[in-house]
Amino acid sequence: MTLIQVAQHADDLSRASAFYADLLGVAPSATYDPPGLVFFDVGGVRLLLNVEAPSALHYLSVAGIEETVARLRTAGVAIESEPHLIFGHDDDTLGPAGTDEWQAFLRDSEGNLVGLVEQRPRG
Repeated sequence: MTLIQVAQHADDLSRASAFYADLLGVAPSATYDPPGLVFFDVGGVRLLLNVEAPSALHYLSVAGIEETVARLRTAGVAIESEPHLIFGHDDDTLGPAGTDEWQAFLRDSEGNLVGLVEQRPRG
């Protein structure tokens, strides 16, 4: 079994589409309006933006979490939690062994919480 799609609530599809295009660095893969669906490909998993969808908390892998947060802050994005160490991976159960997991949280254009994650080699 594999994850195919995550649905995310968006009050304003145009605004949400612009937000995620900037955050992900890619244009939507498909837009169907009506009925009001915008899709992004996130590492082979579809992110669906839709007015009817509930809010979801999803975590996105980033390289350079501090730089990403700084860029988003400059763009006016609400940062809920600064980058911080969550835990270290001693084995491969939840991440690459020998790495530390850093996370930060922000609010997207629609008020949904989004997690950013960076796996760093222990140093």
